[in-house]
Amino acid sequence: MKQFALVDCNNFYASCERVFRPELRSVPIVVLSNNDGCIISRSAEAKAVGVPMGAPYFKCKTQLERDGVQVFSSNYALYGDISARVMRVLARFAPYLEIYSIDEAFVDLTGVPGGAAQYARRLRATVHRWTGISVSIGIGHTKTLAKVANRFAKRHERCLGVFDFAESPRPDLVLDWMDVQDIWGIGRKHARRLRAMGVHTARQFRDLDRDWVKRKMSVTGLHTLLELRGMPCIGLGDAPVSKKNIMSSRSFGRPVKTLADLKEAVACYATRAAEKLRRQKSMASGVMVFMHTNKFIPNLPQYSNSEFVPVHPATMHTPTLIRAAYQALERIYREGYSYKKCGVMLTGVEPAHGRWLSLLELPPDDRPGHAPLMRAVDDINARWGRDTVQFAASGLERSWRMRRERRSPRYTTAWAELPVVKA
Repeated sequence: MKQFALVDCNNFYASCERVFRPELRSVPIVVLSNNDGCIISRSAEAKAVGVPMGAPYFKCKTQLERDGVQVFSSNYALYGDISARVMRVLARFAPYLEIYSIDEAFVDLTGVPGGAAQYARRLRATVHRWTGISVSIGIGHTKTLAKVANRFAKRHERCLGVFDFAESPRPDLVLDWMDVQDIWGIGRKHARRLRAMGVHTARQFRDLDRDWVKRKMSVTGLHTLLELRGMPCIGLGDAPVSKKNIMSSRSFGRPVKTLADLKEAVACYATRAAEKLRRQKSMASGVMVFMHTNKFIPNLPQYSNSEFVPVHPATMHTPTLIRAAYQALERIYREGYSYKKCGVMLTGVEPAHGRWLSLLELPPDDRPGHAPLMRAVDDINARWGRDTVQFAASGLERSWRMRRERRSPRYTTAWAELPVVKA
């Protein structure tokens, strides 16, 4: 039978902050969201002292100081690079890898030498030794059971980070332990309906009538039910599904009032979205720009709007997308408001080699110099760090950028912030 394994990095963002700071190994750590807003990651020590997940930083700042909790702003450059290193290790030693998120990946351990559990323990030790990141590994005959096993491994120290559902002497107790809302593929709405019927655990859900589940929860719910019964319905994907829309957006670190600052921000976000577009080898045929004021300050004048501009033919050329974003912004900008956030969404995304073309005009990316320029920019930034080469339209100072007052150094992606070893 198939042996799926879910590898999940423990408290990933907080763990990344410790990789180059060994003195923080036993210190409680939290990581904040954009603009240092809410707590989005906690180390085990922070959880132990009662730091709540998702709490606004300003509300629990006193508690964090009292308990000696180290606070970090989000450092996505560092987290993304360490995630890539973890995935490369998994790809080297796992027969098949499907990256599920920045800190999770499914691997196929069917037929590995020594058995799946023993192999997973060696894999876990290798990831920690080579990257400094601790992972938990759950193993099951289906991806859903691997999810269950991973959650069990995280919550029970006696598992030592690895749990094989098939090797459990009492698997029904494991399913009894899991709340129905925590089952992969069951959201809050279905969980509320199931609880109203007296279904509170994964085991109770597994034992429901399959025809009723299909009728009330569609084929997706049926697949979840069958996977809990050990019948694989969700295979490992051959490749990540390309996004149909690509968005780049951030809240501003300070209120923005001028069109010039908004243009810088829109150009920056369009550039980021175009990078993602080229990474998945796609084109976009439309650009949408949105903006709004801070709705949490009701005494200020409020305004929000969005605008769409078509792009024909579809393109991945950053300057073309920036120009379209400028057109949208200029249509919706209004003076006299303090803007909190804006963003750019690329729509009509289609594969670069399967797009609709006009017989009467040459696509911008096929004009001499456009495609080589984009490749050169991407290659330089990939090798030397983001924004080594950047478009002037996105600005240099960027005084509007989000607050990250507690950001740690970008140890692995910025030459000026490399760690220094002293003799």
